[in-house]
Amino acid sequence: MSSQKDSAGFFQLFPSIVLPMFLAVIDQTIVAAALPAIAGDLGGAERLSWIVVSYLVAATIAAPVYGRLGDVFGRRNLMFIALAIFAAGSIACALASSTGMLAAARILQGAGGGGLMTLSQALVGETIPPRERAYYQGYLATVAVTASAFGPVAGGLLTEHLGWRSIFLVNLPTAALAALLVFRLKRRPVLPQPFRFDLPGFLLFGIFIAATLVALERGQAAVSGAWAMSAGLAVIAFAALLLLVRQERRAASPLLPLELLRNSAIWRCDLMAVCHGATLVSLITFMPLFYRIEHGASASRIGLLLLPLTIGIGIGSITTGRLVGRTGRSAIFPSVGLTVVALLLLGASVFTTTLGAVPTALLFGLCSLFMGSVMGVVQLTVQMSSGKGLLGSGAATVQFSRSLGAAFGTAIVSTVLFLSLSASGPETGDAFVRVVQQGASALDSLPPQALAEIGDAFGQAFSRLFLCTAIFAGIGAAAAWTLPLRRI
Repeated sequence: MSSQKDSAGFFQLFPSIVLPMFLAVIDQTIVAAALPAIAGDLGGAERLSWIVVSYLVAATIAAPVYGRLGDVFGRRNLMFIALAIFAAGSIACALASSTGMLAAARILQGAGGGGLMTLSQALVGETIPPRERAYYQGYLATVAVTASAFGPVAGGLLTEHLGWRSIFLVNLPTAALAALLVFRLKRRPVLPQPFRFDLPGFLLFGIFIAATLVALERGQAAVSGAWAMSAGLAVIAFAALLLLVRQERRAASPLLPLELLRNSAIWRCDLMAVCHGATLVSLITFMPLFYRIEHGASASRIGLLLLPLTIGIGIGSITTGRLVGRTGRSAIFPSVGLTVVALLLLGASVFTTTLGAVPTALLFGLCSLFMGSVMGVVQLTVQMSSGKGLLGSGAATVQFSRSLGAAFGTAIVSTVLFLSLSASGPETGDAFVRVVQQGASALDSLPPQALAEIGDAFGQAFSRLFLCTAIFAGIGAAAAWTLPLRRI
């Protein structure tokens, strides 16, 4: 009887969290197919990753804020705020006239988007018993499949026929409908607890994230000897991290509850989320450039080539959720899954540049299928380990860890890519920018020898990119194999 009641409660809740989750997922993939077109219109191809990274920085900083405030003031109220900020950011993105303005607008958009997934997962966690959540993660994964698959195709078609600005404007009616559905949620009593917003922790956390990511981005200039700014930012980031740990130990209501992060199951899950975000978002960000550079694909074709990568993650999530629900086993799935991912990416670093576009897409589709074994198990394990009083904060640690990994991973991979291109000579970097902006035909006027040298340099750069993502997946696999909580 209790199970039926819980299920009824879930299906009353589910429609109201579908659209916020849809927006949170689709915004990470709908931009991917448009990145070359954005670079062609606004310029700044070498800073293209910041269109993705700036959103992730803001989402990373915002996630623990939403999680903590949701525990205290109610998640329904916070969801309205997140949707409003997300919509305002989408309008600002559509109006941007430079890469810098677009990156700044993406920060505002990320400040709203950072709450959508965190609050949605916490709402499910407070409604459904742990064992049954494994089944319902399958429903949530279906939303992720739809959003992930729809994103690159819609982004490519919208960009080709209506321009890249339309990919941000399409968020507005969806956000408005999501807000109407959130009104259906019941107001739930929150556990009374003393609270004072941890403003010093918030500021220190923001300084640490921003300084670290800018230092990584500036690392691209290190090849020319301009390393002083990167070193200074690294010092600032390290000092902010030390002060942040000190502040969180003393704060009455810490932004990042350290007692959660001391739990071995939680910090290992968060490390898995970091590696998952670093691997997946790096691939989603740079595979469009790979298809553009190596195969001369248009925006709409890029969207189609990304389909296996984006669909696989959802299918893997659905399958894993059902297997966990039936068997009660949890950690074995990401342990095996991330190991396979690391091996596939290692193979990709050796062979992908010799394959055609479609075989490459299928290879990365298989890779993402195994990556789908991670996040459902991570969410379940953290929810079980956090307890009801810190459920929102626990869900937030997963979300900000994944966003943190995505931001750091994308910045690291971008640095590796552009350092590799710069090391091959300035003409290679110039050729890369021209191909991103104009397509492969931009190099038609080059003599055959120069064209072959530039092609080899491109291949080596992407090979190192795939090797970098393989390392991320390998670290995540090590965390998964040592996870102490292996059943639910």
